[in-house]
Amino acid sequence: MSALKTTVLTVAAAALLPVLTAAPALAAPGPDKEDKQPKPPAVMSTVGGLKLGKPGTQVNLAPGVPVLPKEVTGRSWIVADAESGDVLASHNAHWRLPPASTLKMLFADTVLPKLPKNRSYVVAPQDLAKVGAGSSLVGVKEKQAYTVHDLWLGVFLRSGNDAVHVLSSMNGGIAKTVQDMNARAAELQALDTHVVSPDGYDAVGQVSSAYDLTLIARSGMQNQDFREYCSTPRAKFPGEVKPGNKKRSTFEIQNTNRLLTGDFGIPAYQGIAGVKNGSTTHAGATFTGVAERNGKVLLVTVMNPSAKESHAVYKEAARLLDWGFAAAGKVKPVGELVPPKSARTGTGTGESGGNGQTGPGGGDQAAGEGDGKATVAAAGGAGGAGTALAVAGGVLVLLAGGWFMVNRRWPLPDLVRRRRQQPPS
Repeated sequence: MSALKTTVLTVAAAALLPVLTAAPALAAPGPDKEDKQPKPPAVMSTVGGLKLGKPGTQVNLAPGVPVLPKEVTGRSWIVADAESGDVLASHNAHWRLPPASTLKMLFADTVLPKLPKNRSYVVAPQDLAKVGAGSSLVGVKEKQAYTVHDLWLGVFLRSGNDAVHVLSSMNGGIAKTVQDMNARAAELQALDTHVVSPDGYDAVGQVSSAYDLTLIARSGMQNQDFREYCSTPRAKFPGEVKPGNKKRSTFEIQNTNRLLTGDFGIPAYQGIAGVKNGSTTHAGATFTGVAERNGKVLLVTVMNPSAKESHAVYKEAARLLDWGFAAAGKVKPVGELVPPKSARTGTGTGESGGNGQTGPGGGDQAAGEGDGKATVAAAGGAGGAGTALAVAGGVLVLLAGGWFMVNRRWPLPDLVRRRRQQPPS
């Protein structure tokens, strides 16, 4: 081999060597990539118990207690008994993270009892002026009339930010609604939560936690109308009034909670009864759900899973619910869901969403729940969906037929629990 060829080969090999040695490092994620994942604060709130303020997974494993599912990647999650308030297990429970549309649970818990469901409202242009770009919408139109019932269907089923803004206008405006929501969060002792936008749209400083979202969902589920809306799989929503048409057209909307309705690759979860899902750029996917099985009612919240699998937030929530039902009665709690301030001091009604209100629009009387019986109104084109929700196997489970028992250390004098089951359809 000539000296020239030897020199060329040597130079080429030297140039190629860094590429070859770098390739494996680029292809395989290593510790450096793992370190880029955000880490929970070393110190977090201890509302509900000291263990809930610790980073990482908190569970009291013991003989007979099933092992937690491995395929759970949420930055924060919690599994709790909706009745006793016991937190069965958690992971970074008080990590303050963007909540996305799960914040609409607090919006509903705050505003829903104030507005009679049969009240009609004509939407003004300014009501929709500040809806964020790229928002999820149900299709509310200016200069069209909608009932409060219509708008709540839009909030719960389609996560419609347009419906949230209209209801906020009816509540006195965005600023007042945000103020009311922050006050309600403080009353519930959801102290990780700070509201900037009532619809959950990404905003600087807007945060909640898995603990708080679970607390808020539990509070909301005390209200019959809240239960109805969050458990409705599909409904009819009013379209635009067309000139010359006497009858207003409608279109179908479907609940975006995939554990309630099912979707490709994910079946409806057996016993699911709500509550709310969400997704934004900064929040990732978030979900809070409530389910009943064999006399147990569990709440689960998952925030921002890192898994790339389709419907990861729902699948992880389902795995945690499965674990919770298997572990219930066997695992020692790591904390509790605390009652509202008024329940501890004996002030106010102690009822979710009531805010001590009386008279028109205040408390559950205005929501059609005066005698504790299910009096579901069909105003505004509910499309016959009612409060029944479809679960796996075609069984219909109804939690909205009456109060369901919550924390036995938070007694509500007229609290009863009734379930009505219908034959498979």
